[in-house]
Amino acid sequence: MKPKKLSTATAGSGAAVLHEVKSVGPRLALFDLDHTLIPIDSDYEWGEFTIALGWCDSAEFKRRNTEFFAQYRAGTLDIHDYVRFATQAMREQGAIKSVAAHARFMADVVQKTITKQAQELVQQHRAAGDELVIVTATNEFVTRPIAEAFGVKELIAVELERDALGNLTGEIKGTPSFRGGKVARVEAWLAAQQLGWDDVETTFYTDSMNDLALLEKATHPVATNPDERLRALAMERGWRILDLF
Repeated sequence: MKPKKLSTATAGSGAAVLHEVKSVGPRLALFDLDHTLIPIDSDYEWGEFTIALGWCDSAEFKRRNTEFFAQYRAGTLDIHDYVRFATQAMREQGAIKSVAAHARFMADVVQKTITKQAQELVQQHRAAGDELVIVTATNEFVTRPIAEAFGVKELIAVELERDALGNLTGEIKGTPSFRGGKVARVEAWLAAQQLGWDDVETTFYTDSMNDLALLEKATHPVATNPDERLRALAMERGWRILDLF
């Protein structure tokens, strides 16, 4: 991470324009994923995709998936209950079928949602020498290929527990990167590089009030395609608002 700083403005396309100015210390660009870099909830859409594959009962899965999504938007989601639900079909189908299905999911669903504006935003930070990290509350199985599609190597996602044979158990490994857990996971990532919050200049892009704790930690919080509550808070606090979609 190079010791440069970027001031920001909003481009006509909706992407941020970055201008280099003098600064000290490494820079970190943190990106939420769902509804921030992509205009969908990847976990929800993966669930819908598994319905189309016939992996689960359509009516019951849709009911529960919609219920969990509403809880997420309201900030009341129990992430452990949700992960047990969301990984059930994969656990039943096994790793080989799940990986093959996800490749189709990427081609048929996700790739079509990756916009030029989102790609440009990531590329601007990359070209400026910033360290890029996607920080998402969606699990690693769903999101690793999406991070790779953006060319982002560093992914902080919900890690899935596996048994001695490598099979998913339905439980979460370690601290889930959800709400305040995102702060803890980023702190652990920084600590592994012998860094702390005071050693880095951070920009964090997110759409959701669920990420308030990390927004408040960031040097430059950016409400990106924000939901109604976050847009109001960003206006109140003078945070930058960026609409990519």
